[in-house]
Amino acid sequence: MGIILKSEREIALMRRAGGILGTVLQELKLKLRPGMKTAELDNLAETMLRKMGAVPSFKGYRGFPASVCVSINEEIVHGIPGERILKEGDIVSLDLGDIVEGFQADSALTAGVGVISREAAELIAATEGALAAGITAARPGNRLGDIGSAVQNYAESRGYSVVREYAGHGIGQSMHEDPSVPNYGRPGSGMALRRGMTLALEPMLNTGTWRTKVGADAWTVSTADDKLSAHFEHTIAITDGEAEVLTLAR
Repeated sequence: MGIILKSEREIALMRRAGGILGTVLQELKLKLRPGMKTAELDNLAETMLRKMGAVPSFKGYRGFPASVCVSINEEIVHGIPGERILKEGDIVSLDLGDIVEGFQADSALTAGVGVISREAAELIAATEGALAAGITAARPGNRLGDIGSAVQNYAESRGYSVVREYAGHGIGQSMHEDPSVPNYGRPGSGMALRRGMTLALEPMLNTGTWRTKVGADAWTVSTADDKLSAHFEHTIAITDGEAEVLTLAR
């Protein structure tokens, strides 16, 4: 499949999906509390998405059993919500996707439960900053390698490693479209960025090694050394200038 450039109408539909997604994620962040089961987050996410006119895109995708990925502490991504109970000091990564009239959006954030450690707070801030650096580099005249390089340099200059085994991606009528968008790279390398490209940028930063492992459930990805990880993601559209972030709460 080649790169799919989106029309203004298609981007408008993705903007609607993204606005819903951003709103739901912020509501989930506010709901985080000690003693909460992760299944509650899944129920809230699906209820809110459907009430706002969207369909959860993760549920059933390649067999995933829930609407939101809930990954805690050393877990990086694809955590399955269930009976696990959140504790004071945990950090929780929430990854959520939705569909509106056939067009998709994908977004993620990491937040603390109650009072968290300074180490955890700094990791969260750095990961959000790495995403912002990647978005700044996502503009015509640049290449995919410029996005990856911006994320990598931001993270590594602050002492964090960048997960290399999972990447961002194109998105539109399918959850995963071309191209793959790694969170590391060489400036000036890779595909040229063009107006109408829609991409999901999603840096995952670790306090230890960048290497990962997959849990017994065949879904949950964790750091190989069991050290903390954080994850932020936005769906963006390449414009004539600065990229438009489509997954902001509206």
